Amino acid sequence: MDFVHLALRYLHLLGFAAVFGGWLVSLLKHKFDFNNAMLYGIATQLATGIVLYGLASADGDANHAKLGVKFLLALLLGVMIAIPVWKKREKVAAGHFYATGALIAVTAGVAVFWT
Repeated sequence: MDFVHLALRYLHLLGFAAVFGGWLVSLLKHKFDFNNAMLYGIATQLATGIVLYGLASADGDANHAKLGVKFLLALLLGVMIAIPVWKKREKVAAGHFYATGALIAVTAGVAVFWT
């Protein structure tokens, strides 16, 4: 069971890398668009996060408030990323783009600093 937990955590981190990396590449190119890497990354994070939450709840050591906030932030990120990708928008508004980046940073901050 330990291997499954570690593998899921690894996939969760790879999902974060895809979301943040895709956003950073777009920022550095000054394109302000979202790409499939970000979409698949947030989908990976949501899926693995739900399973990790289930495993933590089964062990009895889940911080339900923290994990609930993380789920809501990830769900909001999913919507903010998925809609422009699905509508094949070549560019999003600058406010939307920067808000997505800020939300990525806040989500990572909640994961790291909320104990």
